[in-house]
Amino acid sequence: MTKKILIIDDEPDITYTIKNILEDNGFSADTFNDPILGLNNYKVNFYDLVILDIKMPKINGFELYIKIREQDPKSKICFLTAITTFNEDFRKTRLALGKTINEDYFQKPIKIQDLVKKLTSIMNI
Repeated sequence: MTKKILIIDDEPDITYTIKNILEDNGFSADTFNDPILGLNNYKVNFYDLVILDIKMPKINGFELYIKIREQDPKSKICFLTAITTFNEDFRKTRLALGKTINEDYFQKPIKIQDLVKKLTSIMNI
């Protein structure tokens, strides 16, 4: 059974590249470059994994994470970021929200084999 992944990132070149890499490695991927549109098209229990960019216009990845969690508390979610201070931003966001966010993240740029290996591990394939 093909694993379905949702990618929400405001950079079309990133979503295009990741989608192609994933599909070349046996995954199915839907992409959105508008985070609001991605949220509006999110389907509970449909995706095996959601990958969210952190810095996006309209709504950032952390806010989007909370909105998806409200709909689907069991969804597996990973963050995609080029932010070098990710861990500190993550900690501050957790404290500000008063919630625990315990998710994996990918640091841009990521090597193809590392991306596939990490996704395989996260989804227990």
